[in-house]
Amino acid sequence: MNHLKSVARVLFLAALACAAGTAARAQNFPTRPIHLIMPYSPGGIIDFAGRVVAQKLGEALNQTVVAENRPGAGGIVGVDYVAHSAPDGYNIVIMDPAIVINPTLQKSMPYDIFKDLVTVSIVNSSPEVLVVAPQLGIKTYADLLAYGKANPGKLNYASAGVGTTPHLAAAMWAQRTGIVATHVPYKGVGPSFVDLMSDKVQMEFSSIAGALPFTSKGSVIPLATTGTVRSPVYPDLPTIAEAGLPGYDVDLWLGIYGPAGMPPGVLATLNSGINKALKDDQLKTAFAKFGLTPRGTSLAEGAAFTKSEYEKWRKVIIDGHITLD
Repeated sequence: MNHLKSVARVLFLAALACAAGTAARAQNFPTRPIHLIMPYSPGGIIDFAGRVVAQKLGEALNQTVVAENRPGAGGIVGVDYVAHSAPDGYNIVIMDPAIVINPTLQKSMPYDIFKDLVTVSIVNSSPEVLVVAPQLGIKTYADLLAYGKANPGKLNYASAGVGTTPHLAAAMWAQRTGIVATHVPYKGVGPSFVDLMSDKVQMEFSSIAGALPFTSKGSVIPLATTGTVRSPVYPDLPTIAEAGLPGYDVDLWLGIYGPAGMPPGVLATLNSGINKALKDDQLKTAFAKFGLTPRGTSLAEGAAFTKSEYEKWRKVIIDGHITLD
């Protein structure tokens, strides 16, 4: 009996020591470089924003933050890498709305976004802009709505690919307005704008960064933006909600996620560091060039936002019978 008591005591003390060691490591976090995974190839908004955030987060935490591209499978490869990393805070991922779209769109996923990942902070907000071909002769959102209802099936809308946020933005718009329009997917935003300028497709929802080079030259016509408030990049354009579709809201946000199970102290440090970085004036200036507005959320706000975006896009995909096939 005494022997069993001694063994139990040793195990108890070992457990206490282990817990104390874990707590100490969390309290001292970070003691080595953090890797911010960007799950797409170089170029594009995630690559741009990720590198800016990595620099400013490193300054906030007084530790190197390495921005690292791990592309593949529409972002799934990079997110999966982080989801199955050690939950110590040294591997985090910056990702766009595809993180909440893929679980419904894909037939199978290597991770569960609610069981294997935790939202550290939402980084920014960025509306999309609705643009049309100049040959259409349409100058306002109201005119497009009237044309679409009077000419069912005559509108083709481009996107950067099936299941991308611009595709789903257009699908949700068609569902809510009752306008019949045909989706024409492209491999990236560049080729889609070539055909939009020549009226092979008539309309497109696009990131502001993708559309700005074309709208600034008048090559395509911007009609409205998709946020809850007007975009500072297009202050004269109404939001779609403002122009007659209440509750319509599409945000090309970015969020930072980490593996589930990170110690509370590590999570708090990362969240605080990210939110501090997002207040940096140089970051704000860099973001503004691409129509990005720094955001920053608490852990609870970030988790609730991720859940609400998941539910919103799940409904659009299911109601629209959208598949990758």
